[in-house]
Amino acid sequence: MTNFKDRRIPLLFLSALIILLDRLSKTWIIHHIKPGSAIPIIPKVFRLTHVLNTGAAFSLLATFPPNAVRIGLIAFSILAAIIVFVMLWRTGRAFSLTSVALALILGGALANLYDRIRFHHVVDFLEVHIVHYHWPDFNVADSSIVIGACLLLIEIFRPQIDSPAP
Repeated sequence: MTNFKDRRIPLLFLSALIILLDRLSKTWIIHHIKPGSAIPIIPKVFRLTHVLNTGAAFSLLATFPPNAVRIGLIAFSILAAIIVFVMLWRTGRAFSLTSVALALILGGALANLYDRIRFHHVVDFLEVHIVHYHWPDFNVADSSIVIGACLLLIEIFRPQIDSPAP
């Protein structure tokens, strides 16, 4: 008998946790900040805002016809979530950089997908300014997707240690 524990359920729990944190944070924003308004946290650096994003992540595609963008993003998000879920199911028997990255991406993708289907927009609320650069507003789900993608890049470019030849 093997001492190997399947880690897929804890990884799916991580995805669910991302969805929960995203929903809780967006609900707080909706109830405490009017759309278009902001609360400065670190002056000239970081604000909590309330932006209704009908475009893609970081407000991409926001200038295209809203219904076409919404339907396209929903279709893409469903396809992407299915692919990521299958990849997570295949790699998730053990904790690894890849399996954690996929769990983060899946949680973020499903969280934003829920908003697009239910509300026809995504609430973005984290606004960052670094010197003269203004990063587009984002949310917990977007952050989770970006962190997951960065972890995948680290995994791809990390030197592989070969086991010694027998």
